[in-house]
Amino acid sequence: MDRNHTKVIVASSLGTVFEWYDFYLYGLLATIISAQFFSGVNETTGFILALGAFAAGFAVRPFGALVFGRVGDLVGRKYTFLVTMGLMGAATFAVGLLPSYASIGVAAPLLLVLLRLIQGLALGGEYGGAATYVAEHAPEGKRGLFTSFIQTTATLGLFAALLVVIGLRTAMGEEAFADWGWRVPFLISAILLGVSLWIRLQLAESPVYQAMKDEGATSKAPLSEAFGRWANLKWVLVALLGAVAGQAVVWYTGQFYALFYLEKILKVDGATANVLIALALAIGTPFFIVFGWLSDRIGRKPIVMAGCALAVVLYFPLFGALTSAANPALAAASARAPVTVRADPASCSVQFDPIGRTRFDTTGCDVAKSALAKAGVPYANAASALGDRAVVSIGERQFEVRPGSKPEVLIAAATAAGYPAKADPAEVNTPLVVAILTVLVLLVTMVYGPIAALLVELFPARIRYTAMSLPYHIGNGWFGGFLPTIAFAMVAATGNIYAGLWYPIGVAALTLVVGLLFLPETFRRRIDHVEESPAAS
Repeated sequence: MDRNHTKVIVASSLGTVFEWYDFYLYGLLATIISAQFFSGVNETTGFILALGAFAAGFAVRPFGALVFGRVGDLVGRKYTFLVTMGLMGAATFAVGLLPSYASIGVAAPLLLVLLRLIQGLALGGEYGGAATYVAEHAPEGKRGLFTSFIQTTATLGLFAALLVVIGLRTAMGEEAFADWGWRVPFLISAILLGVSLWIRLQLAESPVYQAMKDEGATSKAPLSEAFGRWANLKWVLVALLGAVAGQAVVWYTGQFYALFYLEKILKVDGATANVLIALALAIGTPFFIVFGWLSDRIGRKPIVMAGCALAVVLYFPLFGALTSAANPALAAASARAPVTVRADPASCSVQFDPIGRTRFDTTGCDVAKSALAKAGVPYANAASALGDRAVVSIGERQFEVRPGSKPEVLIAAATAAGYPAKADPAEVNTPLVVAILTVLVLLVTMVYGPIAALLVELFPARIRYTAMSLPYHIGNGWFGGFLPTIAFAMVAATGNIYAGLWYPIGVAALTLVVGLLFLPETFRRRIDHVEESPAAS
């Protein structure tokens, strides 16, 4: 790796770290943001809505990929991701200035969602440009290694955000941080923006794109060429379903859903959960480069497929072990005194209220489930013809719950059975929790480390930015970005704290099947612009 290669990688990676830092601050602070911007609804609904606003940024990422991917193939890689970086920085800074729900009412969450949409559009154009730019500078046989540094940026951005949040929480105290200190990480992104823009301005255009431009070989209509021709479109679909969708759910399960699971389901305090995730990221991050390097030796496909297969097999036992290690009292109570709600399914509402006006007290089922969900007590469901009544079993004890019943009786019984209001910090098995989280991160590095090189190699240079960006951002924006919202909603709806895992397991299994059948191996292909369709080779 010569000096020019180092400069390209460092400049591209630092800018992308900044963009991920901006984008993931929101996810780290979802609990606080829920209280600041969605305080007009109940706590469970508020958190789901906060996760929904988090997911809104992912929803528009494919549209950003189309807009900026087209510009990148028409105008060039370098200037396109300079524009996306500026948009991301401005939107992030504005989140730090946004008035809360208490100040301006419903306008606050609407403005927040708007800023998340701008962030999503910017990120939709950033990743494809950075990955393509680095890959087109890499020598043959080293694209997996070179692009793996770009792959570390998502985790390094999350890690940087974690360090800032942990430092501020420690210095300010939880009360001040929750009141106003949460805004500081967003505001200081203006400094990072300036540094990142300056660094990237030092770069030249990629040699592959410059050669195409000099020869007049760039695409005049990259969108229609990428998606209007079956020879290219079929590889977009294979890339999405046979690689990126599974990669995305493994990524977001290992690095975001694990955090939400610790904080919202296992009731570990936010500061401790952040530290635990940060430790796992610090241990696991170098393996992005290890698996990127390994993919140059044995191929991209076997590593990505192995990561998806391991996720399918290991998620349930890993999250079960995480429950026992992080909140042993909850695990013990669930085993000793399981909770079951018996009711007529027709009398049970989904415990989700997006407008804050639904009353969960008109049937016994709703009264029981609302109380248990609010207290963080997992439960199973059983159908029974009880009309508007419900019978709740807590271990050997049974309680009849009617419309208008006082939920305090159930909460007291659950507490007496050993269900904790929150995880006891003294009982958290920190080494074991970090070990489990590290395994989840290692699965992330397996599927994510080689993916940039694989996507670059699937498509011809003239439409590469456009063609690789769309499946990447549909996969990571929709399949992955909506994962925390979908999984947490599944837990809230069923009462089963492990129900949300069926979503990433199902998607990873789909990718495993499609990938094994249709995804080609790409690691020995050339990616210069002479080849019209590298995926056909």
